[in-house]
Amino acid sequence: MTTEKNFIKPIRAQDKNFAYDMLSEIAFIRAFEESALGLTQVNPPRVPGSMHFCAGQEAVPLGAAAGLRDTDQMLATYRGHGWALASGLDARSVMAEICQKADGINGGRGGSAYLMAPETRFVGENSIVGAGTTIACGVAMANLATGNGNVVTVTIGDGATNQGAVHEAIVFAAARKLPVIFVVENNGWAELTPVTRTIKVDRIAQRATGYGIPSATIEGHDPIAVRDSFAMAAEQCRAGKGPILLEFKVPRLWGHYNRDIEHYRPKQDKREAETRDPLLVLGKRLVASGFMTEAEVAAAIEAQTKRAKELTESVMAGSEPEIETALEHVIAPPSNATPQVTETKLMSYIEAVNLAMRTELENDPSTVLYGEDVGHAGGIFGGSRYLQRDFGEDRVFDTPIAENAILGSAVGAAMSGLKPIVEIMWADFIFVALDQLINQAANIRYLTRGKVTCPIVVRTQQGVTPGSCAQHSQSIEAFLAHIPGLKVALAASAADAYALLRAASADPDPCVVIEARGMYPEKGEVEITDVAEPVGKARLRRSGGDLAIVTWGTMVPKAIEAAELLAADGIEASVLDLRWLNPLDNDALLQVATDAKGKVIIAHEAVRTGGFAGEIAMRLHENAPQNVTLDVRRVTTPDVRIPSNARLQSSLIPSVDDIVGLAKSMK
Repeated sequence: MTTEKNFIKPIRAQDKNFAYDMLSEIAFIRAFEESALGLTQVNPPRVPGSMHFCAGQEAVPLGAAAGLRDTDQMLATYRGHGWALASGLDARSVMAEICQKADGINGGRGGSAYLMAPETRFVGENSIVGAGTTIACGVAMANLATGNGNVVTVTIGDGATNQGAVHEAIVFAAARKLPVIFVVENNGWAELTPVTRTIKVDRIAQRATGYGIPSATIEGHDPIAVRDSFAMAAEQCRAGKGPILLEFKVPRLWGHYNRDIEHYRPKQDKREAETRDPLLVLGKRLVASGFMTEAEVAAAIEAQTKRAKELTESVMAGSEPEIETALEHVIAPPSNATPQVTETKLMSYIEAVNLAMRTELENDPSTVLYGEDVGHAGGIFGGSRYLQRDFGEDRVFDTPIAENAILGSAVGAAMSGLKPIVEIMWADFIFVALDQLINQAANIRYLTRGKVTCPIVVRTQQGVTPGSCAQHSQSIEAFLAHIPGLKVALAASAADAYALLRAASADPDPCVVIEARGMYPEKGEVEITDVAEPVGKARLRRSGGDLAIVTWGTMVPKAIEAAELLAADGIEASVLDLRWLNPLDNDALLQVATDAKGKVIIAHEAVRTGGFAGEIAMRLHENAPQNVTLDVRRVTTPDVRIPSNARLQSSLIPSVDDIVGLAKSMK
């Protein structure tokens, strides 16, 4: 059993000033968090919600900051207040964010568990366990691309080492030899569960062997040992040797969060943790080394306690965020670009995809393209063929089969100046890593109030094709279009495969461009433009005043064919290809419905319940002119899983006849 006496080691003369500074800074972080905790423990609480604290772990971020360069970036867990302060962020702004005030780092939008400042070295906290690790990989990719020599540190708790995202991040970083220091702050508890119940190795650092990267286990209460460990690890990363994992054994002095009464925790465990309190141990070491008296130690701690209390009360006197700002900074407005056609070419859908990516790689050196089988093989469907040959392995490359790492690294890279185009081979696979789109990419503009954006493009393909099973045939656009901050497009032709991908690449927000693999071989005229068109523009494919067919993606050709058949029977139907579901072209939608005197059919391949047809119908009912009587109906796939058999598939997917039959019933 460890005892306090084991840790009272002499401090070298050359470390005297550093140790003194660390005593004050640890004391300040401790008092800073005690003050924040106190705001939640009155009735009613002065600040609502949960807070997670780093009491006992303060020496790790402070030692890290001392061992790293001032430009090296940091990502933290949701108990990252110590990291935020150690990184150099203004203490008042950090406390104001914890207290959800207007002058907080994020204007009260992030709060205690999600404060971030990616425009500084502190990329931010993450409220999703383990999610910051793949983002750190992307930040490191940007560092390598710019040659700035920076190293990225990302922290997780012991419990997070069981997360799939963490596994993917380390695999990805090792494969790419990224300059990332993975930090495990091991306090022995995975939230409310002892780590020994879920991890069956003596040291978590031992797990690094399986990834082929070096690791070490260090006593995290000692800021001097922490500093020196980070300095050595950073030197290795800067030398191009790839990532390293550092495990710091730290005491857990407080509960998992502000309302945790720790009824599950043995008293002996808490007593043992208190013997490793970095504030207590460092004070005793300074006294034992003859550098301070006990009274001086107490005075130093008291000074920081007073400072923290005064700061907290000053913050609480600050303003609340203005209500009218709550809707700001969700997405950027569309550009005012007016592209000019420079050439028209006949090409296949997949060739148009290739040309769009080639154009972006040629025009913008910050563009990178990657994913599974994207580089050497040129993509499973040939979308990126010859691009690695022509632009090199630094800009077009293959990744491990790790969707979370692909999307998460894209988020980190985009925040750090790159413009990633990443491929998720099948739309169904996005669900494996949906966190990185919904909880990460879509939040960044809003959380930072527009200071930082996340210009990633996710290419994927969907739809039913003969032989495809239920895990390779889903239409997922409604899932994605539901997310504020995420832009979603569907390309229904070779022309749009080019135009929409270029529009997404030029946009400052995260965009998902959904292709239709069944259309990949189909050829069409593609207008090559000098610049990209704005996002969010629908296109009227056919005019007609008797009926409007509103659709997108794979249903567009069927809708056009249906309209031609209807015309032969004297029914003139317009066909509106929405192209973008988020942002939706409301003006075009209302115009086509009005021109059709309210008669509208919405057609999509996705299943009926929760399909985007319901959203369109409600928008029409909410916004159509009062003099227009609406008759809105839909043609969809029924609520069913998709079988592999082609005959069964064709009985489920909406057909031209389905559209024609419904249209005739609306006369």
